[in-house]
Amino acid sequence: MASTVSTVLITGTSSGIGRATAHGFADAGWNVVATMRNPQAAGDLAGRDNVDVIALDVSDAASVERAAAEAISRHGRIDAVVNNAGYSVTGVFEATDDARILNEFEVNVFGLMRVTRAFIPHFRENGGGTFVQVSSVGGRITFPLFSTYHATKWAVEGFSESLQYELDQFG
Repeated sequence: MASTVSTVLITGTSSGIGRATAHGFADAGWNVVATMRNPQAAGDLAGRDNVDVIALDVSDAASVERAAAEAISRHGRIDAVVNNAGYSVTGVFEATDDARILNEFEVNVFGLMRVTRAFIPHFRENGGGTFVQVSSVGGRITFPLFSTYHATKWAVEGFSESLQYELDQFG
């Protein structure tokens, strides 16, 4: 018999908002798939009965596909995905090298897109699902020395706003 408990997959649960979100969902009785690049950093999440820790590096397409397949295999159904993984590069744009900028976009934008794309077919097959794309006030207003961070968060906002029109018809 299928479980009536909902399951959420959360990216970036090794610290901060992701870790707090994982605990919040677990406390509310959800099954939580807590993903992070290094599962050894799971700490107190690993000891919870309704938390399953899975390795996931959003900047690696193969890792995203493996983690999505593993989460679906273990839980049968994922009801929600919280795309939380991300970080901020700060400093004067002129002094920020291309590698740092590319990596910030790789994690904050392309990683979020990869995870979203990996679960769209699953949600469609199940008649619905929920994506929560964690952005920032930095996707609406700007501050000095955060230009590349703001660029990534504005990209997440635009992507998510447009994507909802594509996916609404599928629940």
